[in-house]
Amino acid sequence: MSVKIGLNIGGRHFDVDVEEEFSLFLKQEMAKDFNINGNNDLKVLLQSYVRKNHELFTQEQKMKEIIKKCDDLG
Repeated sequence: MSVKIGLNIGGRHFDVDVEEEFSLFLKQEMAKDFNINGNNDLKVLLQSYVRKNHELFTQEQKMKEIIKKCDDLG
């Protein structure tokens, strides 16, 4: 089942449809990055995008370290 999640950016309202299971996580994360009850300017959107990509980069680096350690053990 899909759930609509809405956000106002640059004076426009956008809705996205996501699976219900993912929607709870997404709502929590969006609340950290955005004003979910008001308007967000494009700068806020870009900052959030960069922040989330940095999180992904950090996770990928940690995974590579773990894989290397596992390879070294085996």
